[in-house]
Amino acid sequence: MNRVAIPKREWDERLIHLLSSFDVFAPVENEFSSDYLKLDEEAISHIVYNKPKPVTPLKNFFLPVKENVTIEGIPTKPVAIIGTPNCDVMALLFLDQIYLDNEYPDPAYGKRRENSTLLSTDCLSIQEHCHCTSYGIEPKGNESSDISLALIEDQVILSVFSKKGEKFIEAMGIYVTLTPEKSLLDRLHELQENVKEQLLERNKGLPDYKQTGKLVSTAADPIWEKYASDCVSCGACSAICPTCSCFLLIDKPGFEKIRQLDTCQYPGFERVAGGEDALHALSERFRNRYMCKYVWKPQKYEQKACTGCGRCIETCIGQINKNELFIELSN
Repeated sequence: MNRVAIPKREWDERLIHLLSSFDVFAPVENEFSSDYLKLDEEAISHIVYNKPKPVTPLKNFFLPVKENVTIEGIPTKPVAIIGTPNCDVMALLFLDQIYLDNEYPDPAYGKRRENSTLLSTDCLSIQEHCHCTSYGIEPKGNESSDISLALIEDQVILSVFSKKGEKFIEAMGIYVTLTPEKSLLDRLHELQENVKEQLLERNKGLPDYKQTGKLVSTAADPIWEKYASDCVSCGACSAICPTCSCFLLIDKPGFEKIRQLDTCQYPGFERVAGGEDALHALSERFRNRYMCKYVWKPQKYEQKACTGCGRCIETCIGQINKNELFIELSN
């Protein structure tokens, strides 16, 4: 790993220069929160650093909500995504296991992944529903991204992990000899540890990922019926989740196929031609999502199917808090 430190003003100037050769996305504040924006010269000074988390999950860059899979629509210009929280990066590793499977890889997903450089961010603050550490995920960048970025005392600290990250640094004209001072690294470590302590304190009653799977698999019907009573089957929790990726494949005239993201929370998700529907009951659909994330997917995949971002809690119209459900199960 190489570490580079560069003054924020110079970093902004080099980003402006990079716009001619890269499509660059980064979180920018809006009136409600922050979300990814394709950068132009004016937007660069408004990038949000070290804050969790953009409204849009990282998966949307690689799995559009709707796309025609029979038409080549992958841009040739390389993409750089700045400010991705580690919960989203780890979620993308989970999706890689599905869509980059050796036997049945998804070519569109694979091309987007190859074409993109990920600059993750160290989260130096927390939001109300963040709980990544409960599932063994640290709120800081690591080798799962190409570069990790932190803004400390007007210095941008870059930790370069991959060949793709090295090429990005070269494209910006940054020299690896610009190593950060020890005092900056000490301050960064102090802030990282403080955030971890805050998360552990806030979520101290929440069971870990493995224990949650055991609780979910043995939970009786009444608790699912209780929490599902506030569910309106809008599917927002699945749509905003960085790991949910069920889809429909719709045939169109001219042998075109449209892939559209779907969710197990919609009525009719498992309805078959004969009219049978294993998830007809709302409480069954509600339970199915948690069984999928905490029981079935861990049986097949190595990466966790929930990374503790908390978006599903924040977006729920019925104000259902899954963490309250898990704490109730554990008591």
